[in-house]
Amino acid sequence: MARQEPYPTDLTDAEWKLLAALLPGPSKLGRPPRHARRAVFNAIFYVLRSGGGWRLLPHDLPPWRLCYYYWAKWRDQGVWERLHEALRARVRVAAGKKKPRRVDRESTRLNSSHLVISYAGFCLK
Repeated sequence: MARQEPYPTDLTDAEWKLLAALLPGPSKLGRPPRHARRAVFNAIFYVLRSGGGWRLLPHDLPPWRLCYYYWAKWRDQGVWERLHEALRARVRVAAGKKKPRRVDRESTRLNSSHLVISYAGFCLK
């Protein structure tokens, strides 16, 4: 079943272009992916922004198990923190402020799901 209209949580082309460069590349081993990374990313944002459960993903999005797998994998790899830092630096520079200094990861522990929620509805310009 193909989607007719985008969800409000879907990334724009400009947002995806910025974020795609920060995501880890696909694995060279195993079979090729069935779902595009952008579709998985949009599904993750849908769950986080709507507050719904993973199993409540609409049927026109990738399967919930796949989306949860990537969310957890990227959480463990620190991808969400890197995305947050890159977006924060971009927003600060756009606002005329200094680039933020690097924070020591060992001394700071953040809940990665909160980072994604704060940027899920954010429009990059």
